[in-house]
Amino acid sequence: MTADKPLVLDTMCLSHFALIERLDVLGELLGNRECWTTAVVKEEISRGVGQHPLLRNALDLPWLHVKALDELSEIQLFVKWSRAIGTSDRDHGEASVFAASEVLDGVALTDDRQATKVARARGLEVHGTIWLLAQLCRDGKLPEAGAGNLIDMLRDSNMRLPCTGSGFIAYARSYGLL
Repeated sequence: MTADKPLVLDTMCLSHFALIERLDVLGELLGNRECWTTAVVKEEISRGVGQHPLLRNALDLPWLHVKALDELSEIQLFVKWSRAIGTSDRDHGEASVFAASEVLDGVALTDDRQATKVARARGLEVHGTIWLLAQLCRDGKLPEAGAGNLIDMLRDSNMRLPCTGSGFIAYARSYGLL
C-alpha cells in the first residue's frame, strides 16, 4: 500500500517548501512517514543557495534520509533513469529520485510532468505535491483550507502547480485524490 511506502522527494518540492519557509510544517506533516531524497537532489539544491539563501534549510533536515546511490546496482538504475528521461543537468535530480524509489520500493515525488509520464509508463509509482497534500488531508493531518493556503504560498514562490489554493478541493476531487 502506498501509505506504507517511503517517499522520495525531488528538488522542486523541497526547494519550494524551503522558499516559503515551511519545511518544518512539511516535516511535521510527514512525521510518521519514512522520507528520503538523494545526494544528487541535495547538490542541485546547494547550487541555488547563493541566489536563494533559504534553500540552505533544505540541506540538513532531521526527518529526511539521503540515498547516496553509490553502489553499482544503484548507479546502474540512475543511468537507466537518466537515459529514459533525459541527460540534461536538469534531469539528474528526477533520475536519482526514480532510482532511489526503485531501490527503496518507494513513491517518487516530483512535479516534473514529463519525467512523471516517462516513469509511470515504466511502472514506477510517481506523484506530485498536490497528491501529497491531498493524502495529508485524507489522513486527517492537514485541513483542506491549510492545503489550499500552502498551494497558494508555493505558487507565489513560482512553483508550477496544476491548481490554485481555492481550486484545490475541486481539482483533487476531480482526480479522485480526496
